Amino acid sequence: MTEYAKTLADRLQQHFKSDLKSCTVAHGEVTVEVAPAKLRDVCTALRDESEFAFDQLIDLCGVDYLHYGVSEWGTDEASATGFSRGVNKATSGRFTFDDAPSVGTHEGPRFAVAIHLLSVAQNHRLRVKVFCEDDEFPVVDSVADIWSSSNWYEREAFDLYGIMFSGHPDLRRILTDYGFVGHPFRKDFPLIGHVEMRYDPEQARVIYQPVTIEPRVLVPKVIRDDHRYVEPTVEEGNE
Repeated sequence: MTEYAKTLADRLQQHFKSDLKSCTVAHGEVTVEVAPAKLRDVCTALRDESEFAFDQLIDLCGVDYLHYGVSEWGTDEASATGFSRGVNKATSGRFTFDDAPSVGTHEGPRFAVAIHLLSVAQNHRLRVKVFCEDDEFPVVDSVADIWSSSNWYEREAFDLYGIMFSGHPDLRRILTDYGFVGHPFRKDFPLIGHVEMRYDPEQARVIYQPVTIEPRVLVPKVIRDDHRYVEPTVEEGNE
């Protein structure tokens, strides 16, 4: 644990007390979890209090814990040639496995929002995490009026995860098409998607249609060409 991270964590706990559900330090980074009802108050104080002065929001992203802790590609060994491992179909988003297990190691709400802050004056970084209380309709307060840079980040989290941001001035999709159905970063969203797009010469326009590609898993051959697997030449052997 770095001294700066420990000092920041202690100051945060002393200042916010019960407003923080948790305050942890891992890998030299400080993370605080805030209840949804306290998010705006805590964020405003983090920006305005001189001892913190987190004047920049450098990232905001959604998190889906549906399959947290489930590893489909876990392997203990790999061969130098050929196929050495295959996927264990353990999650619901790989294709359309409706009966796939959906329980990982995470307990509690499914969706969360992670906010990454930077204090230029204090040279501190902080992660603020808030969980959405309703898995069916995930929603948290917008912080776009606290840090204007979060405007597009919140639209991205809404687009990809379906997380709503109450009070956002213009919450609409930003990466997918206007007619896109679903939220592609959710763990139960099929990797091949639901629809595909093609040009229809008869209608003279681009149309959507159900996915026609065949779902399959291909494990690429592992090719290693470093010094451990290259046979030495006669000249190199003599040297």
